[in-house]
Amino acid sequence: MSSSATEFHKIWIDQCAATEDIRDHFGLQSALDYLIGEKLFSFLRAAEQDPLFAAEVPDFVREIRRLFATEVIRDYLDRLEKTKYLAPLDPDLEMDDLGDLDELDDPDEDEPEPWLENPVMGAEELLRFSRVRQLLQS
Repeated sequence: MSSSATEFHKIWIDQCAATEDIRDHFGLQSALDYLIGEKLFSFLRAAEQDPLFAAEVPDFVREIRRLFATEVIRDYLDRLEKTKYLAPLDPDLEMDDLGDLDELDDPDEDEPEPWLENPVMGAEELLRFSRVRQLLQS
């Protein structure tokens, strides 16, 4: 589907299709990071400002649930919560509590998330994470 034929608020359709290729070529974790960790969060930010995006959220969530088993989504969100949202600011603290994180190495991890330095952005991001969990697990 060409981007000119796709209305921008329906970009999630192409993103979900791309996720299947990502899973085949790069594995399940990469597919989850791409679709949920990146695209769904970005889509929800847009949906907060644009009713066209907001109207697409239920269909996007339904497709994510079709692509990934309930347990896979739950485990991914638990890991994301522990490693991103509840992670200590000092990476040397409490590492034993997080288990083996070798597969979680992120080339951008040396750069702090912008929302960590801004309490308002941080609160918005935490609320967005809570919404993602609610949408995907209800």
